[in-house]
Amino acid sequence: MFTKISIRIVLACSVALSPAVAAANDALIGGIVGGIIGGAISNQPKRQTTTKRVYKPAPVKRTVNTAQREANRQTQEALNYFGFNAGAPDGVMGRNSRAAVTAYQVHLGYPATGQVTQFERDFLISSYYRAQSGGATTAQLIAQHPQGVRGLLLTYRDEKLNGGAGSSAIAGHYGMPPVVAAAVNEIAKSSDPSAEQLIQRSGFVQLADINGDGQTDYILDTSVTGSAFWCNAQACAVRVFASTPDGYERNDFQAFNVSPAMFSCTRGTCSKTNDGSQLATAQLIPQQPAPVPTLPNTQMASIQAPAGVATPVPSAQPVVNGSTTVVNSAPTIPNFFGGSEGTAQSLTSYCAKVNLMTSANGGFVTEASFSDPSFTLAEQMCLTRTAVMAEGDDLIAKVSNVTPEQVTQQCRSFGPLLKEHVSAVSLKSRADAIAGVSSFVLSSGMSPQQLTATAKICLSVGYRVDDMDVAIGSALLLAALGDHAYGELAGHHLSQGIGATKRTDLAAEWYTATLTALADGANPVFVPNQGERLALLQLATSSLTGGATVSEPVQMQIPQLIVDQ
Repeated sequence: MFTKISIRIVLACSVALSPAVAAANDALIGGIVGGIIGGAISNQPKRQTTTKRVYKPAPVKRTVNTAQREANRQTQEALNYFGFNAGAPDGVMGRNSRAAVTAYQVHLGYPATGQVTQFERDFLISSYYRAQSGGATTAQLIAQHPQGVRGLLLTYRDEKLNGGAGSSAIAGHYGMPPVVAAAVNEIAKSSDPSAEQLIQRSGFVQLADINGDGQTDYILDTSVTGSAFWCNAQACAVRVFASTPDGYERNDFQAFNVSPAMFSCTRGTCSKTNDGSQLATAQLIPQQPAPVPTLPNTQMASIQAPAGVATPVPSAQPVVNGSTTVVNSAPTIPNFFGGSEGTAQSLTSYCAKVNLMTSANGGFVTEASFSDPSFTLAEQMCLTRTAVMAEGDDLIAKVSNVTPEQVTQQCRSFGPLLKEHVSAVSLKSRADAIAGVSSFVLSSGMSPQQLTATAKICLSVGYRVDDMDVAIGSALLLAALGDHAYGELAGHHLSQGIGATKRTDLAAEWYTATLTALADGANPVFVPNQGERLALLQLATSSLTGGATVSEPVQMQIPQLIVDQ
């Protein structure tokens, strides 16, 4: 009984106290939940901050191209060295760097794009390292060149174009060896024209390999200066600089109407010869017959023979009657040059002269500076010659079991085989010349692939050894085999009159056909990275013909030979 009463009392108390306990429990739970949420809110910024510290820097570091940045840094350092302000070398090609690249391109006559090509960068970096390691030689070249440190780029470029290196290469003021440049300055001091103007005067600087060592020798003819200081009544001062392994030796002469044939050099020592200056005159002077011992009262017999009967030709005997009997010989074509080949101009010497003028002008002709179509085409001729020789060197290196000397010897035999077709370039239209070469291809017995490789190698050899029959003949072969871009070379030889007769009308036809082929997608084999070159070639071709439109070349019905590249 007591137990039941106790239970009831406990239950009643619990019922009476339940609202207060519930309220207390709600408050307790609310406090716990509020603390958790509040802690989460207060701790949330810490978790976000920690996340940013861990992950934010990672993507930035992974996007950096270390190799490219290092290459850019080298480019900037080289630009700064040569006086093109690229700013701090930080590896980022920004506005300052692009402006420096543009100035560098303009300086060397490259297209001014602000984006350096691989060719332009390679030349810039190699020039930078060469200048850095040059020591006293670099300092001397900088002091001698009117453009200072920037002139090094012109000097190195001219060496590359001329295929020279070392002490025998063209290097120095006006693109000439220092000793020659000093003589130019000496002559200019006593003449009205400046040194730069003298260099561009025809005949003042003459280039030839007089001593036969394969290097360019220099002749300075003061008769073109117009200054009486260097001349007397009969002759003018002439400076001849002959190349030696140790540099150039100067030889002083007095002469008039100078030509390289007037001099003979052995190493650095030169002397005058009479044959060079008097050859043409001697051939034109009638020669008096030398006294011949004769028999008295003898006359040349004249015998009439029946028709159809061959009679012996009597020997001619002079008549001694106080007069001389002249025996008429068969008509012949006069030759005033004493040799079967005449006086062919050397393309090597010609390009050396062109490169000197290019250097004096501060770089290659551009569309903006264009004025003389003939000189512009001369520059392009020498530029393509350099590109051809570089390609040929690479191909010769791949020929197994044959030395370069053997390659040269074999390519020289190419000239006589193609001489007829080379001569036709000066006389026939492009279509007729190509047709003739195509017949040669069909009768050669060689596959187009073999002929293409052979022609590319021999084209390089022809330019290197100054054999124009080999060079032009190889270019014609390549054009006939489908490499139409090589037709540009025929145009150059016709426009400049080297290896071919100077025919601007035929040259324009070759140029137009080449430009048309390139516009239709032909492979640009010469300096393909210089897009402005073709526009300049088009401009020069148009000016060469006086703005006249050249008719489209006639397409010959010849086999379409596909050459594997």
